[in-house]
Amino acid sequence: MEGLIRGKTVGEKTQRYQNRIEILQGTLDLLILQTLQWGPQHGYGISVAIRNRSGELLQVDTGSLYPALHRLEKQKWIKAEWRISENKQRAKFYQLTAAGKKQLTRERSKWSQLSDAIAGVLQPEE
Repeated sequence: MEGLIRGKTVGEKTQRYQNRIEILQGTLDLLILQTLQWGPQHGYGISVAIRNRSGELLQVDTGSLYPALHRLEKQKWIKAEWRISENKQRAKFYQLTAAGKKQLTRERSKWSQLSDAIAGVLQPEE
């Protein structure tokens, strides 16, 4: 899974692949599940939501997004159905299942623990 973090510098055009990092394993699943918590969405819409909600810092490549969606669907955390998009095109829309909502809660808890642990290392108490 790869994500993209975009650095913003005054007076310079942001370069698309500058500061590219790998997203921690499992983080993309969390981001997708969270995005679908807001309602059903097609793949491109999920990608746009992640980019917009991250202040244009995270960008999910299609080569990472669609395998993750298929994996989540196989685990029955999301389900998909074909619909017509706002652009009048046929698209596969994904939505959370009850199992997916439970998994989102677990993933958010794990993320919170990880964030606290990293903060403890970066800012140890004196």
